[in-house]
Amino acid sequence: MTRTHLPRKQLTTYKRAFGALLALAAVAGVTAGARPDDARARPETVPRATTDHPRLRALLHRLSTTDGSPGVLVAVRDRTGRAVLTSGVADVRRHTPLRADSRFRIGSMTKPFVATVVLQLAGEGRVVLDAPVERYLPGVVRGHGNDGRKVTVRQLLQHTSGLPDYLDDLKPQDIIEHPLTHYATRDLIRLALTHRPDFEPGAQVRYSNTGYLLAGLLIERVTGHTYADEIRRRVIAPLHLRRTSLPGDATGIRGPHPRGYVRTSKGEPLKDLTALNPSFAGPSGDMISNGADMNRFLDALVRGRLLRPAQLRQMMKTRPTGSPDGGAYGLGLESHPLPCGGLAWGYDGGVPGYQTIGAVTVDGRQATAMANLYPGEAQAQDDDMRAVIPTALCAADDG
Repeated sequence: MTRTHLPRKQLTTYKRAFGALLALAAVAGVTAGARPDDARARPETVPRATTDHPRLRALLHRLSTTDGSPGVLVAVRDRTGRAVLTSGVADVRRHTPLRADSRFRIGSMTKPFVATVVLQLAGEGRVVLDAPVERYLPGVVRGHGNDGRKVTVRQLLQHTSGLPDYLDDLKPQDIIEHPLTHYATRDLIRLALTHRPDFEPGAQVRYSNTGYLLAGLLIERVTGHTYADEIRRRVIAPLHLRRTSLPGDATGIRGPHPRGYVRTSKGEPLKDLTALNPSFAGPSGDMISNGADMNRFLDALVRGRLLRPAQLRQMMKTRPTGSPDGGAYGLGLESHPLPCGGLAWGYDGGVPGYQTIGAVTVDGRQATAMANLYPGEAQAQDDDMRAVIPTALCAADDG
């Protein structure tokens, strides 16, 4: 599960954890579970921004040519309007063009949705951020020195829990070779807890997808509903995110979408992994969305439409990651300084078939990008995907 322009540290972290797995647009045919009428849906009409985004277009062209991604898409919004820019193809066999309204797997960009629900519950007095996980999930975090009585809810969301990452054991190759396998969340947590903690809770920052599996269970324990149902009710429905979904065990992507590709080793041909059971990611990275929906969600989040002021301040209270670009973790949200001033707030993601990144500013600039090759991408793709967000968010300052 991976994750905005957000930096190399994140992309590297996700790569370790399945390439961020959990860190374009066109119908390349109907994958398992997709409806024929969705596949024939008319493309979304997208108002064009008045600026032509020359630097951004050049970057997308490089991503879809010399960098090696079949296709790439970025949805942007600034004071001049909104636009969806694409380059390359959605399907390497049919050479299908990318569509502006394409949907794709967002990997770890699921985490801000999960964190939002937990913080809403905190605002309702149903969850205390500095309470131990044991209060909500008694007996779940145990073994080999892991202790839910010492780990807080806040630490789960901020990657400071010290809990081992289950993706250190569940390797990318396992998922690529058996993409339709169902994984139970509690089994994945138990897999992680066969290892000792990475450090004492709160001592440092280390990305752990396990924390978000536990956050999903916590939502279910507190509300009596699945984390997916709570995200739909509390976030997707109020914001009218019609192209955003939690697929469960469904292996296809409904609606227009690019094929998702992986490369198992250097020089090997691309492998189509569009059909995939995302249960291996669960609340850590199983969602599907598109550029416009992700921009709308992140913008609503940082501008206070989803959280009460006290909880939004907690989410945006960050801890430095130690990355050279000044990146910092909040609670399910990350910040990065922009070259044109201010901060980008967002996340990035990487799940088999798709690499994604998105961020917004508090003054309303928005950008979400996707490439349909991951993992197995070139270092140049990682570098240029990291560059897309600052290029898009600072475009108005380029003159």
